[in-house]
Amino acid sequence: MEKFAQIEYVRPDLEQAVETVKRYAAVMKAAKTYDEFYDAYMAYIKLDMDIDTARNIAHIRNTINMLDDYYEKEMAYFNVQLPRYQITEKELGSVILASRFKEKLEAEFGKILIQGLKAQQMLASEAIVEDLAKEAELANLYSKTVAAATADFRGEACTTYGLLKHMQSIDREERKEAFEAWAGLFEGIAPKIDEIYDGLVQLRAGMAKKLNFDSFIPMGYLKRGRYDYRPQDLELFRKQVRDVIVPACEILYERQRQALGVDKLHYYDEPISNPAGNPRPVGGKDYLVEMAQKMYRELSPQSGEFFDFMVEYELFDLETRKGKRVGGYCTSLPSYHAPFIFSNFNGTLADVNVLTHEAGHAFAGFTAAKFQKLPELCHSTEEISEIHSMSMELWTYPWMESFFGDKAEQYRKQHLADAIMKIPYMVCVDEYQHEVYAKPEMTAMERRAVWSRLEKIYMPWRDYDKNEFLESGGFWMQKQHIFLYPFYYVDYAMAQIGAFEFYTQMNTDREAAWDNYYKLCKAGGSKGYFELLDYCGLHNVLKEGSVREALKAVFEELGL
Repeated sequence: MEKFAQIEYVRPDLEQAVETVKRYAAVMKAAKTYDEFYDAYMAYIKLDMDIDTARNIAHIRNTINMLDDYYEKEMAYFNVQLPRYQITEKELGSVILASRFKEKLEAEFGKILIQGLKAQQMLASEAIVEDLAKEAELANLYSKTVAAATADFRGEACTTYGLLKHMQSIDREERKEAFEAWAGLFEGIAPKIDEIYDGLVQLRAGMAKKLNFDSFIPMGYLKRGRYDYRPQDLELFRKQVRDVIVPACEILYERQRQALGVDKLHYYDEPISNPAGNPRPVGGKDYLVEMAQKMYRELSPQSGEFFDFMVEYELFDLETRKGKRVGGYCTSLPSYHAPFIFSNFNGTLADVNVLTHEAGHAFAGFTAAKFQKLPELCHSTEEISEIHSMSMELWTYPWMESFFGDKAEQYRKQHLADAIMKIPYMVCVDEYQHEVYAKPEMTAMERRAVWSRLEKIYMPWRDYDKNEFLESGGFWMQKQHIFLYPFYYVDYAMAQIGAFEFYTQMNTDREAAWDNYYKLCKAGGSKGYFELLDYCGLHNVLKEGSVREALKAVFEELGL
């Protein structure tokens, strides 16, 4: 394998790929033996891996610089052509489901593969090919709009990530000024964002209708591979958050107010928990990567091998730049069995969180690729995959001195509390989306009213210091998951509970906890959500009382 920057991108001929998949499907349909059937299926898998790899290379390079016309055009090509290719994949899936060899394939790869093929039959259709292309176009437009937006801060044109650094200043006036600039940035692009989201909601509701779903909600669940539970099950989880976690957060935020010595905790105070300021990394990007490599070598032989691979092939793009997409993510290059980590380092503690959180995803994918026979089985649904990443954040606590020096213990305490304090926001985003897609005809201002009402339930401590735009419900606009990945955000909250359980195990028997964690990573997506939880002995957070039980030790540590 070459270093990522040296990998040649070649646009795959998706029209030709359609014909090739049809040929494989015909061979599988006519197969007289399982070997014939299997060989044709694996040839399709190889083709699909190559297409996914090319698409992901283009996606990474597009998000690194959203002002680059070449890769924007390449992503436009995939957005138009992939839905048509997926129709052919559906045809191949129907051949498998009707085949006398289906049971043998299921025995070899597991029932989750067959569940995925059945979902594909319900989701792929000629009727929505153009809608899917338009959806991808609108989602990309949201990313471009936010990436290109700047606000003036003390004579400097700052992007959203540039402002976030100032929003963690120990100077309260600087924090407030940066907060106002940040809010003003989103208020300035709010009409465009409302227009984009109107389009996305209507498109998704329309696609659901064309595919005979009652609304986009069940369709969205199926797209996320949620085969084990329904919206009412998630409502039970959200109720546990309201009953158990929201009161705990109120205590934590009151402690924070007292520590900061302010009469009223405003939103711009929330990101800073200590009057001396948040811990900041003691070095830049190259230093942090060097320390991460040392850390992962010491954590375990498996994690050391993984991170050495990432460094050798330069499978990162970490520093923030103008035109770069906001946020961070981990993706994969299936043909190389390689992960890739994307981030926006800005000199805050979030930089270290990336090297633990996204590296957790990357480690899990790197590990599963060694043990799973198909790329589809290397990646579980996000309720599990976020356990991989959030647990890795906690696994790395003993090495925080390398990143924060004498502020390491402050970082650990702040990080543990912050992990609890983020959960209500995550489920607020989830309930918001359920309400939006249950009533897709809502106007932009009606959606803001929904957000404002839910904020008061899940974040009763939140105070925007009379900022009219945010007080009227504009805060949701900055959460890109709502636009790009509908219903993907509550997964973080569900997974955080599992990560806390691993943390409890770490503090009891670190070696046994690592074995259990590595076992989960090896399993990838070869089992369903409930099955994987049971496989590694974690609570099912969709059952009454499970959240309180799972958090018992962490609450004790935090004095809650």
